[in-house]
Amino acid sequence: MMKPKNPVQMAVIGAAHGIKGELRVKTFTGDPLALADYGPLYARDGRAFEVETIRPAGEVVVVRFKAVGDRTTAERLTGTELFVDRSVLPAEEEDEFYHADLVGLAVRDETGVEAGRVTAVQNYGGGDILEIAWRGRKGLLIPFSQAAVPEVDVGAGFIRVDPAAAGLVEDADGDGEPDEPGRFNPNARPRGPREAGGNR
Repeated sequence: MMKPKNPVQMAVIGAAHGIKGELRVKTFTGDPLALADYGPLYARDGRAFEVETIRPAGEVVVVRFKAVGDRTTAERLTGTELFVDRSVLPAEEEDEFYHADLVGLAVRDETGVEAGRVTAVQNYGGGDILEIAWRGRKGLLIPFSQAAVPEVDVGAGFIRVDPAAAGLVEDADGDGEPDEPGRFNPNARPRGPREAGGNR
């Protein structure tokens, strides 16, 4: 297989581990050990990497790739992002989405008006978080929960956000209700919702 035409990032190589060419690898798969199940992994420049052995090591996995047999070779790979083609990934279950399919989607407000775009998907251990551009502001983080994002239509190219549930509206009087539903105060710092929910 050649360099992926529709690449989806599966992992990023970290530091060398030991002296025999093993590497610490951060995976973006639901099961970290499943990284070995997708066949060859590809760097951005088209280099292919085949997993020879893989084992868990705390928050990462330790991987030995074929043709990487010493620490010096392994150290040169630190920071390399690894991809597969979208076509080799299994179909999603209902209400499950690949991060690569979410990035770039239009963000609509509760009235259906386009208000921004999904720029990244983050996960700091407490569930997926969408990074969005919203009405002229960039880098806003909202929980990827049913309450905050009640509709996802990858085929049509958009998500719909509930601004109040997503923490995008100001609640100056502290009553738990947005002061102006559906309106964003550009001078106010967005705050998270009281109930962020979990993974969708």
